[in-house]
Amino acid sequence: MKLLITTVLILSMLSVVLTAAVRGLSAVENKESEMTVKEKETLERATFAGGCFWCVEADFEKRDGVVEVISGYTGGHTENPTYEEVCSGRTGHLEAVQVVYDPEKASYEALLDVFWSHVDPTDPGGQFVDRGGQYRTAVFYHDEDQKRLAEASKEALHGSGRFERPIVTEILPLKRFYEAEDYHQGFYNKNPMRYKTYRMHSGRDAFIKKIWGNGNRPAKKDPQKGGYAKPSDAELKCTLTPMQYQVTRKEGTEPPFKNEYWDNKKEGIYVDIISGEPLFSSSDKFDSGTGWPSFTRPLEPENILEKQDRTHFMARTEVRSRHADSHLGHVFTDGPKSTGLRYCINSAALRFIPREDLETEGYGEYLKLFHGKGK
Repeated sequence: MKLLITTVLILSMLSVVLTAAVRGLSAVENKESEMTVKEKETLERATFAGGCFWCVEADFEKRDGVVEVISGYTGGHTENPTYEEVCSGRTGHLEAVQVVYDPEKASYEALLDVFWSHVDPTDPGGQFVDRGGQYRTAVFYHDEDQKRLAEASKEALHGSGRFERPIVTEILPLKRFYEAEDYHQGFYNKNPMRYKTYRMHSGRDAFIKKIWGNGNRPAKKDPQKGGYAKPSDAELKCTLTPMQYQVTRKEGTEPPFKNEYWDNKKEGIYVDIISGEPLFSSSDKFDSGTGWPSFTRPLEPENILEKQDRTHFMARTEVRSRHADSHLGHVFTDGPKSTGLRYCINSAALRFIPREDLETEGYGEYLKLFHGKGK
């Protein structure tokens, strides 16, 4: 009898423990689910049509702050269109991508810059090897703010003089976006050989190189001249993005927490976006909490110029690069104890060169800064 009572008590206690454990797991799962929903609520979406969505998806996937890129169809009149129907050109739909991004890490303006620099916005009949209205370019805005920014960005590109022909990319309201078939999603990863072959022969990269050169890559040091070259203003309008031009040539300021390098933790150096002159090192970078890249000291002090800035009813010390005369940012005296300084710099004025690329980029002399450190 005693054995039976003891067994019943043990089973009862186990039942209580198991019930509590299950409730605990459910609570954790619910909490994690709530956190996931909360995190998802902070994400935003942007929709672009730039020809073959395999390529456009791959280009956006590489950008910091982009969480997901979905290939699909939009802009037409057919519900739930198939790839074959869209390709026929009779649905009115365009091949497009929807970019899910974290606005704390990537701004909508930055996504617009990616879009413009990877398409031919002057072609009304398609994109590169793909012909037909289903391959034309368009920016589909989700709200009035995106519409305003897209139109301003288009106007800035038109004013840059980069293209001889008029820009025909439309700025349209997004009505409904249909996801493409599963085999199109992440195609560049699922079928790398087929994708690379298609892209190589599509004409897209040849066009990008012709119009944008090497992208945002600055000129390297010219050994014959012993210095760093500064292109003409006309050239800069053609080689810099609107944000880079506004910051470096017009003393602009990019949004905090929505720029390329504010939270970059990789080892390497930062050079001037225009001239390529070395400016700062990751060894001197710190998190200032301001949302802009911050450094305790310059890498090459002779490449940094300081001047008084009394704009916006404030007295500040502006920081410029010597050879390119780029506006970089400002220096303040509230930095870490090591120097007491905080060089608050715009990402748009910089290009980051990772440690592993220093030699090939012509900055091998700075490898010693990272000697013996892991990758």
